[in-house]
Amino acid sequence: MSEITDLVVIEKTNALAVFTSQEQLDPLIEAIEKEARSLVPDLSTKKGRDAIASMAHKVARSKTYIDNAGKDLVAELKALPKQIDESRRLVRERLDALKDDVRRPLTEWEAEQERIKAEEAMNAKHEEALAMNAEFDLQRAAKIEADHEMALLMNEKIDRERKEARQKAEQAKREHEERIKREAEEKARREAEEAAKREIEAAAAREREATLAKERAERERIESEQRAEREKQEALAKAERERIAAEEKAKREKEEAIQRERAAAEAREQARLAEEKRIKDEEARRAADIAHQKKINNAAMTILMSTGLSEAAARACVCAIVKNQKALAASGQRQPISINY
Repeated sequence: MSEITDLVVIEKTNALAVFTSQEQLDPLIEAIEKEARSLVPDLSTKKGRDAIASMAHKVARSKTYIDNAGKDLVAELKALPKQIDESRRLVRERLDALKDDVRRPLTEWEAEQERIKAEEAMNAKHEEALAMNAEFDLQRAAKIEADHEMALLMNEKIDRERKEARQKAEQAKREHEERIKREAEEKARREAEEAAKREIEAAAAREREATLAKERAERERIESEQRAEREKQEALAKAERERIAAEEKAKREKEEAIQRERAAAEAREQARLAEEKRIKDEEARRAADIAHQKKINNAAMTILMSTGLSEAAARACVCAIVKNQKALAASGQRQPISINY
């Protein structure tokens, strides 16, 4: 009975052949690659992005399925663990790389979406700062205008009071002159002059106060405008710095992700090259052992033949010795000597 995943099928009856034959394992992986790479990435729609994620998930499930099948086979056939583990490693590496390759457009798109969100948030803060500055400018301008109107009203009041006081003084003067007539004319004039002088001085004092109030209001208006402008420029500069920092952070994170991907690829390549070198070194060592053992066996035959034994008899003796050594080696006592002709 077969076990089925989305992209691959391995029959238990031929599982051993799949994991011990490159000719059967490669088509299996290539079928998964062909199915995965047939997907045309479309990041413009949610359906397209979901399809990319789904395909990457299928590849991961296929990798897990093949790997688990290999585990089961290792448990059943302990005589072949090394070859099966090598096949599992090959499946893991190639399908991990395929999964990463298939999902890369979506990964890059998600990183770009994070950058766009950060930029939009920064722009929103910038707009909020501009709106706050505009509201502050309006409130400050309204206060300055109100202070100016108040100063004008105070000037009008002072002029009105001065006019009324003058009119009252003249009326008092006339009434006083009529009352005391000629004999009090000098006294009345003196009193009128003194009263007028006092009024003039009081009016001058009020006028000075009004002028000072107006100048003070103007100074406060200028200071408020300058302070508002400084705060506005500081807010704009801060928003710009935060925007630049966000862009640099997004760029830096993207570059770091690319560097990590490159480092992982280089590590996989180094591991592959190291494994190839180990296999070649092992094959060379075995070939050297075989040649050495053959040389020893042939020397032994030459010695036996020099004692008068025939070639066949010498060969039989050496074979018997080797057979005995193999039996001893199987019991853990010593290594056998191989005969190669």
